[in-house]
Amino acid sequence: MPPSLISKFADLFVQSENKKVALVCDLRGGTFFEDLFESLQELDQRGIDYEVLYLAAEESVLIRRFKETRRRHPMAGFSLPEAIQKEREALSELRGKANREIDTSYLKPWELKAKIVEFYEPELRDKNMQIRIVSFGFKYGLPPHSDLVFDVRFLPNPHYVEHLAPLSGDDDQVKEYLWRWPETKEYFDKLQDLLAFSIPFYVKEGKASLVISIGCTGGKHRSVVIADQIGQALGSRFNLSVEHRDIYKQ
Repeated sequence: MPPSLISKFADLFVQSENKKVALVCDLRGGTFFEDLFESLQELDQRGIDYEVLYLAAEESVLIRRFKETRRRHPMAGFSLPEAIQKEREALSELRGKANREIDTSYLKPWELKAKIVEFYEPELRDKNMQIRIVSFGFKYGLPPHSDLVFDVRFLPNPHYVEHLAPLSGDDDQVKEYLWRWPETKEYFDKLQDLLAFSIPFYVKEGKASLVISIGCTGGKHRSVVIADQIGQALGSRFNLSVEHRDIYKQ
């Protein structure tokens, strides 16, 4: 965005429900600094909070990036190394005023994203990855794209209890039956601890989605109960959904 438009954008921003917004500026304007500092001064006078985040990179890395993307440097008219150097010199004053700086030279895109989230939305750090918890029946095959698979066929099976067999894991009677067994409670506690420990590392690795599949024989009773309980236990911390693939199959 041209710096001269920042104050005009602020007029729209203060009237919206958005509380935070990010703007990107570069040297494409001839009066860059005059416009930028005037706009920032106006934001100060209006009491609008802002921070300057400065993104930097080594010269050799910048040269490689421009060659790979075949984009023209904003200060076209010089050789690429000269343009980068002149840009660095021109931005030195702004760099000194920055609240934060990130060297992007050896960061992957997801690593840069993670750093920005850590700076400005740390409470959303563990909510960026979409997690699907899927209950299923082994006799119908594994859900495709499963990242983690847990087998709960060792738990007591409601299918062999006459009045519970027609019901599903959504029914309170089935839940009460399963939770009365110590092994169900102990297994759930261990599984919950494992997922709470490991999921943040998948987030850190930059994984966009994670499919956690929990299976029993038919996908109707045990896996449904455990999947629902995991969803309730971790749903407030992570961005997840629960689905029961085989709950209505006979």
